[in-house]
Amino acid sequence: MTCTRPDLSFVVSKLSQYMARPTQSHLAMCKYVLKFLKGTKQHGPVFKKSYDTIEISGYCDSDWGSSEDRKSISGYCYQMNADSALISWKSKKQSNVALSSCEAEYVSLTFAIQEAKFLQQLLTDMTNVVVKPIILFVDNQGAIKLAKNPVYYQRSKHIGIRYHFIRNEVMSGNVDLVYVPSSENKADMFTKPVTKTKLIYFNLCH
Repeated sequence: MTCTRPDLSFVVSKLSQYMARPTQSHLAMCKYVLKFLKGTKQHGPVFKKSYDTIEISGYCDSDWGSSEDRKSISGYCYQMNADSALISWKSKKQSNVALSSCEAEYVSLTFAIQEAKFLQQLLTDMTNVVVKPIILFVDNQGAIKLAKNPVYYQRSKHIGIRYHFIRNEVMSGNVDLVYVPSSENKADMFTKPVTKTKLIYFNLCH
């Protein structure tokens, strides 16, 4: 889930929430995951020869209140280049209940940008070259506008101050937020179940 199989990240994260009191439905889902693993045990990220330039790009997404406790799920993933395998990904339940889909996406951006800053620093230390601003694709235009515009919003004043560091990162040029349709958002697979067709379309595992 964490090293070689991004396609399992969401379902394993979901099942781990019921380890204390699992039900028959959770057992059935677990058996289905094991069958899926057996049939796809040769699948995994394929890393090819290094490219001349490194242009890290990522995708960020969230659902909104789909869990039983109405907390949202955040998901993100990053690639070295547009055609490379994933180098980092995560599916995580948010600690607070989001009051809107925009807020859920905004909180998800926090996790994604924290990882982006880590990848930037890591690659800078390894290559001794300043990494270009990371492009982060997001499918919620409200969250993008909230991050890019430092003007006070009455409806967003309840969002914790720690999430507003996103604005500082955008204004300083470390991260460039770009809109992407939900159907093209690769992080969608980390926030909700996806079909086999969509996994093949994203072409993340071979």
